[in-house]
This record gives sequence, structure tokens and C-alpha cells, in this order.
Amino acid sequence: MRYHKNRYHYAGTEMRGRGRSGGFRQRIDRLTAAEGFYRSRRGIIFGVCRGLAEHFNFSVFWTRVLVLILFLFTGFWPVGVLYLLAGLLLQPEPVIPLENKSDEEFYHSYTRSRSSAIERIKSKFDNIDRRIQRMEDTVTSKEFDFK
Repeated sequence: MRYHKNRYHYAGTEMRGRGRSGGFRQRIDRLTAAEGFYRSRRGIIFGVCRGLAEHFNFSVFWTRVLVLILFLFTGFWPVGVLYLLAGLLLQPEPVIPLENKSDEEFYHSYTRSRSSAIERIKSKFDNIDRRIQRMEDTVTSKEFDFK
């Protein structure tokens, strides 16, 4: 598939010309995709604490208490900024659980760029449509002999 080749090629060579933010975003996406770490859709503020708790099988309550204690004792800058960055950079958890690797790859491509994911789906359906048209042309031609 085209996406697989471009994804690995893009991650290796073209990232140099994209600047720091594009490379950093790619590294965060790769890290979170490999670990399966997402923001929770059912969280209170960005869903970071619930995502952490679900990923590490901790209690959501105690995770929130720990973050609040760290927030109060270290001040806003270290914990607050990290929390906001995590809330902005992490992908939200999938609405439907991902069953296989191709579902996971499609989800990650969709969360990065919805337009490119829609283009991939459109190209697949266009390819299927061309194949069906070729079969119809072959079957309905005068030379076709149904044996």
C-alpha cells in the first residue's frame, strides 16, 4: 500500500526539511502509537489523567490526586505546562477498539490528516470501481463466450 511506503520514507528522510515542529510531532505520534497511549475521551480536562490511568492500570482517582499534588507543590510551570502539552499532542483514544494493525494504521493516519485519509479511501473505491468496470466490459463484450 502507498501509505506504508510513504510513512516510513517520510519518517526517515523527508523529515529533515520540515523543521523542528514537524519532526517533533512525528516523534510524538510514533511514540504514542507504539505504546498505545491516548487521551481519554471521557476525561474531565483533556483526558490526560484518565488516559494515563487506563494505560498503566491505575486508579483514575489516585492519578488525578497525584497530578494535583504535583501541580500544587511544583507550581504551574512544570506540571501544568506538561499537562497542557500532553493534552494538545496526544491523540484521542479511538471511539471503537482497534482490532488489527491495519485499523490502527488507518486511525493514526486519520488523526494526523483527515484529508489524506479520505483521499486514501476515495482512491481505494475508485480502484474497485475501475476493476468492476473492466469486468463488466469483458463480460458484456461480443467476444466473451460464457462456457
